[in-house]
Amino acid sequence: MTPIKGNFAGILVITLSYFIQSSASYNPHRAEPSSPKKLQYLLEPPVQVEVAGRRGDNVTLPCILRIKPKHYKIKWTKLDPEHLGQQNIIMISNANAFKPYGPVGRRASLLRAHTMDASLLLSHLELGDDGRYQCELINGIEDENIVVTLRIEGVVFPYQSKRGRYKFNFHEAKLACAEQDGMLASYNQLYRAWTEGLDWCNAGWIHDGTVHYPIVHPRPVCGGNLPAGIRSYGPKNKNHDGFDAFCFTSQIPGSVFYITGSFSYDQAFYACKRQGSELALVGQLYAAWRFQKYDQCNGGWLKDGSVRFPIVSPRKRCGGVPEAGVRTFGFPSKTSHLYGAYCYR
Repeated sequence: MTPIKGNFAGILVITLSYFIQSSASYNPHRAEPSSPKKLQYLLEPPVQVEVAGRRGDNVTLPCILRIKPKHYKIKWTKLDPEHLGQQNIIMISNANAFKPYGPVGRRASLLRAHTMDASLLLSHLELGDDGRYQCELINGIEDENIVVTLRIEGVVFPYQSKRGRYKFNFHEAKLACAEQDGMLASYNQLYRAWTEGLDWCNAGWIHDGTVHYPIVHPRPVCGGNLPAGIRSYGPKNKNHDGFDAFCFTSQIPGSVFYITGSFSYDQAFYACKRQGSELALVGQLYAAWRFQKYDQCNGGWLKDGSVRFPIVSPRKRCGGVPEAGVRTFGFPSKTSHLYGAYCYR
């Protein structure tokens, strides 16, 4: 059986004209800050601040005072256009103490490297921490803020129901990603994956309830003669419309390994169990491929009943596809088809 290719080419070198042609027609609505005013108390960042980290890392979101007012508070908030209100507050502090809020607040503290430091230290990063954060100085007269972007480094992977193409409504797609050690990708994450070579001809749900598919190499069966880019179907009915899913995951604390053999699905399950492990999830295999450079030229069972194999160094005898990626044989019969096993521990 010929594996379906997952095309993850190297970073694309995009000329300006190509970039303009390839810009997505979908533009997610974001609440942007008003025209910036000159900051009196907070140190203005010289450029837009982006901090990058992987799942499980600890990161610092910088916020430094230039002048310390006599009475003030610092409020850190995550700017989430889907959830506005108190649940977005991470921490409020004064010169002597701080109070955390919500699930992110439980993993947050102030760095306080010096007396003018109001930077936020986030520990044990999670997939959902990706986004924009606001450090706001409040003194009751001239409140001011700066915005810092936190980008979780990871990998986007397309995921299809074992029942076939376009079988997930939005809620099922969200659950499917979570079951594979991921979450629905954001538009920015899908866009970054496209610039890194993700080319996929099936449309899928993303985190905001819209539907898209990324095309690097235009072809008649994938939208005709439209230029390369993110093709968008826009918002769809979350309860009734069916599509695939684009999931996002990041580095894993454990490791994936392969057991050679000719196993049915149940035999593969017990082969992993005897090694003190369990069948790997799809997201775990993608994470091992991306972050641990895991390369194995053999199809193997995964926990969801699919058969896949990760290729870092493409060669003819390993699928015959010139790009690196995770290849899939789909969801073969669990009893009549025999493969090795990909385990995780």
